[in-house]
Amino acid sequence: MASEEHKLLSKYIKDVHLSLRKSTVKLGADAAWQNHCNNGDTLSKYAQYMQKLATTHWEQNCNSETSEATSRVKWVVEFCYDYFINTVYKKYKEKELLIAQKIDVPVDVEESFTKPMKLLDVGSCYNPFKDYDIFDVLSIDLCPANASVLQCDFLKVNIGPCNVINESTTNQLQEEFFDVVTFCFFLEYLPSSELRILACEKAYRLLKPGGLLIINTPDSKHVGANSKIIKCWRYTLAHIGFNRIKYEKAKFMHCMAFRKSLHKEIAKRWALLYKEPYMKYAIHIPQDFNISEEVFTTPIDKDSVADDFQELPFSTTQD
Repeated sequence: MASEEHKLLSKYIKDVHLSLRKSTVKLGADAAWQNHCNNGDTLSKYAQYMQKLATTHWEQNCNSETSEATSRVKWVVEFCYDYFINTVYKKYKEKELLIAQKIDVPVDVEESFTKPMKLLDVGSCYNPFKDYDIFDVLSIDLCPANASVLQCDFLKVNIGPCNVINESTTNQLQEEFFDVVTFCFFLEYLPSSELRILACEKAYRLLKPGGLLIINTPDSKHVGANSKIIKCWRYTLAHIGFNRIKYEKAKFMHCMAFRKSLHKEIAKRWALLYKEPYMKYAIHIPQDFNISEEVFTTPIDKDSVADDFQELPFSTTQD
């Protein structure tokens, strides 16, 4: 049973997301996002509430003996350990090379990862990965909750030949520098499919060949409720150049790991082979279809979209 504080914190987070989506319908995503970024009071309160929600309530619930939840942070850590330290990435490299040979695509890049792995945590809030020594973490957020996180609007940050940090702000991120980029409860914050795609395209540029984009997105429904939406994510990310190599529907979220392919055409091959009629180049969340009929632009069956999709359920215990 969630405490009153837990409910209050969750409601505020949901209300901010809802307000941003409503503003997007009225103003367009770019203008709505800019207005949101300029609202310092809301951003500061959001950061404080999110840190409290994650570090106090989610952590306590996750450590409960009766908990059925999966920790988003531990999921990332365990998968990265297996992929990099146990060298599972070599298996995926071999598969990609075989596909490249079949489709006559030249591959002239090498995989080279660092120890500890360089991890970019986007929308970090309070830097939950800082205590894991397998990572060299660069954590960024629109409004950091503490001094270990750098201020950065990921959608607008430059990508160039080096990381540029000015005191507590990140002004530029280095291209093909990171072994891992994490979007833990980040994409659903962005108010449109186009902005989510932009974020994934930037992640692609920032990752080394063979590197990982790990996405956790909340969903308290059963695995099939929003399956068409999640398949569209896979289809879209394949076109960007990512192969999905791990998917798990936990009780309160989808956990996904995407590998930056050695060549974009290798990743696109999946999209060409397995495309279904409803699949479009889009990254939607169920809430996109609940604000206005005007934003329902894809041929996804509305009956398959859960009206009561919970962004941060009161019973969530994901940290």
